[in-house]
Formats: sequence, structure tokens, C-alpha cells
Amino acid sequence: MQPFTYDALAGRVVFAEGGLARVPEELGRIKARRILLIADPSARTWADSLAKALGSLVVARIDDVRPHVPIDRAEAARSIARSHDVDTLVTIGGGSSTGLGKAVALECPVGFLAVPTTYAGSEVTPIWGLTRENRKETGRDPRVQPNVVIYDPVLTLSLPPAITGPSGMNALAHCAEGLYAEGASPIPSLMAEEGIRALSVGLPQVIARPADLDARSNVLVGAYLAGSVFAAAGSAIHHKICHVLGGAYDLPHAEMHSVILPHALAFNAPAVPGAIARMGRALGARDVPAAVFDLAVRIGAPTSLAAIGMDADDLDEAARLIVEAIPRNPQPVTFPTIRALLDDAFEGRRPSLDRTAKRTVPA
Repeated sequence: MQPFTYDALAGRVVFAEGGLARVPEELGRIKARRILLIADPSARTWADSLAKALGSLVVARIDDVRPHVPIDRAEAARSIARSHDVDTLVTIGGGSSTGLGKAVALECPVGFLAVPTTYAGSEVTPIWGLTRENRKETGRDPRVQPNVVIYDPVLTLSLPPAITGPSGMNALAHCAEGLYAEGASPIPSLMAEEGIRALSVGLPQVIARPADLDARSNVLVGAYLAGSVFAAAGSAIHHKICHVLGGAYDLPHAEMHSVILPHALAFNAPAVPGAIARMGRALGARDVPAAVFDLAVRIGAPTSLAAIGMDADDLDEAARLIVEAIPRNPQPVTFPTIRALLDDAFEGRRPSLDRTAKRTVPA
């Protein structure tokens, strides 16, 4: 066996229908006294309920949350935390709420409880991201990982299909790249394979039967596994592409994952046959890039950069930025190959292993 290192990340996870009601108890465990509550617009009703339950413990609240965590929003949130002498963060919502909480935790010594309402998975990672002057920077710091995460599938019942699908594809991307990223090892790979299986089975069920709590629970478990894989193994070209496009062109984050993932898998497939085989086993498919593309179509997630707001005139610049941003990837990265990948993603072409093989055959 090839030597590997695996850092088991600390953190308490509570998974229960009606788990939101356990937030006060869990905050008591970490001795929260002065709370900053952060919620995105989609979770405002839940946040109102939580604020009422916590009463005077909530000394400040932020509901103005933006994707990709713009630096000005991060600085404003840090200022609020300092001026109110906050000792604990509570975030509720999707990855943007968690991300803003991480931006605060990066510079302020606070406890941190996260209640995710989507399938982003960032709530169990020590990875932060900030957007500054149209460029997204990311980093890794144990201070930003929540101490407690409460998963309540009831909170996902209000997720419309337009958010459910892309959010699930975001989670799937964490699992997929965890099989061949620099930190890949047998332990996160086991979680990745099971996460892919749970997500690929559960997401179509959730779209078909939105009130099915069992299906929502299975997808939420898949999202937790996905975040854990991302935290342990890291990422490769797919995530770098999404970070560049999100920072430079303000494209929606989860939707980018849905569009880019099949093409990133096709790009890397010749260099990682073992990882592709494991994904195929979990998906029940031989042609993994095509199967992932078909899954996105089946659950109504976007498959084209043009459809989510990318301008064709920006593709050359985007390819240059991506090449500059990718220090490591299993498959060599060049401007022509990335430009071709972006063109396929822009047009929404269905990738396949057969097509990838023809492209990589020497002339």
C-alpha cells in the first residue's frame, strides 16, 4: 500500500429530524454567552425561530449574506463580532452563511455552531474562501471549522428543486475529487464512494418526492460525507475552475459545480483510471463523465456555462486565469486543453470517456 497521512478532524455532529430544537442545548455544551446569528435569506424563517428560542443570548444578527464571501462583507461581519464582544457564531443556511461565519472565525476567537440547510458540505471543513477584487482566494485553518454541526433534514424540505439539484452536485464534486486529489487515501476514499452512492440515488428521489424525509436524510448524509472527504483529501482542477469563475465572473457557486464536474472528470479520467472505476462502481455506470452529466439533467441542474451567465467573450481570459491558478492536477494543464474544456462546458456538450480517449490518442 502506498504510504498516506490522514488527519481526523475534530467536531461534533448531531443528526436528527427536528434537530434545530437542540441548538440551545448544544450551545450550552460550548458555553455560548454572546451569539452572533448569521443567516441567508432562504433560512430567515428558521433563523427567526432560532433567535426567539435563544433570546438575549443573541447580541447581533446578520441576514445580508452574499455568495463567495466578498471581503467587504467579511470585514463588516468581523467588526460586528468585535463591537458586540461575541464569543460564539451560529450560522444557518447554505454555504454562503457558513462561509461568512468562517471569515469571522478566521480572525476572531469564537465558538462556532453551524446548521446547514443545503448540501454544500462546507460546514465540516477547515477550508475558507474570500473574494477580493474579483479574485477568490482560499485557505485552510482549523480555527474556521465549526465545533458543532446540526443536520436536520426537516430544514431541507423547503429547498426548491432549483437549489436542491445544484447543491447536491456540489457535494458530489467533493466526493469525486477526493478520490484523486493530493490528499487522497483509503479512508476518505471509502467515504467518497459511499457519498457518491448516497447522492446519486437520493437526489433523483428528492426531486421526484420533495416531501420524502428518508430520501432527504440520505442526501444529507451524503453531503456530510462529501464535506468530510473534501476536508481530508482536498481538491484538484474542478474546484479551482469553480473558484476562478466564481471570483472573476460572480457565477452562482453550486450551479458551477453542476456544469463543470462532468467535464473535469472527463479531463482527468486518463490519469486516474482507478478513481474513475470507483466512481463508476458507486454510480452503477461505466462512462462516469456521461453518467454525472445525465444525473444533472435528470435532477434539473444546469449543464451549460452560458445558461448560468457566463459570457463567451470571457472564455479566453478565464482559461488563462485557471491555468495560472492550478499548481497541481493529475492530468497536465495547458491553455489549449482548458480552453477546450471551457468551450464544452459553455455549450453544455455531453462528455464521455470514449470522446476523451479519442482526444488523448497521439496524432
